[in-house]
Amino acid sequence: MVDFHTGTIDPTLVVKCPAAALHELRQHPLWSSARERWVFGYASLIWRPEFDAAEHRPALVRGWHRALRMRSRVNRGTPQQPGLVFALLPGGACRGVVYRMRPEQADLEIERLWAREMPTGVYDPRLLSCRTPQGTVTALAFTLSRRSESCLARLPDEEMLHILRHARGRYGSTLDYLARTASALREQGLQDREVERLMGLARAHGLVPTPESNSAGVPVSRGAQRPSAG
Repeated sequence: MVDFHTGTIDPTLVVKCPAAALHELRQHPLWSSARERWVFGYASLIWRPEFDAAEHRPALVRGWHRALRMRSRVNRGTPQQPGLVFALLPGGACRGVVYRMRPEQADLEIERLWAREMPTGVYDPRLLSCRTPQGTVTALAFTLSRRSESCLARLPDEEMLHILRHARGRYGSTLDYLARTASALREQGLQDREVERLMGLARAHGLVPTPESNSAGVPVSRGAQRPSAG
């Protein structure tokens, strides 16, 4: 089972039962007795939050970093052409956004969030310490184990470009997902050198327009329709 405080995982569990993991979270004293419940967003939760937050703040998490290394066979790719989405992997640090849930809606909202992030139990949900300008808060974050079969090794740029050109799933392309995450981070004043490097790589190969030609930074895949919103 998942220990939400230390983040340790029973190595005998290959896939976590989503319902059991949600029950553990609700029973954990750091969550069940908390006066304020927070969620840490590092990618799509920044530009498409699942809930109407009472408050949001920029936040820094140490010991974890954002990486475009989680295989996506449905949302941003297919079984024949898997795509990629961001995951929170061990090591380094990550700047994102923490959201404070409205107390009267927290139970319902966490179920909606769980249905979005944990339908297959691929993530390891953890309660992480997040530094904000107003102080440190403990927030729920969806992390990924390096042992997960969905976690890929760092890809060469040639393979990354192939995915950015061709991977598309039910919510749009990997390229669109990357571009929207990059745009959301910039809007929040958050810097991520690897995200900007990947955007520069896509731009250099004509997958996204230059800032001068399209201030919105909307990706335009050659020979494909414009990606839909995530």
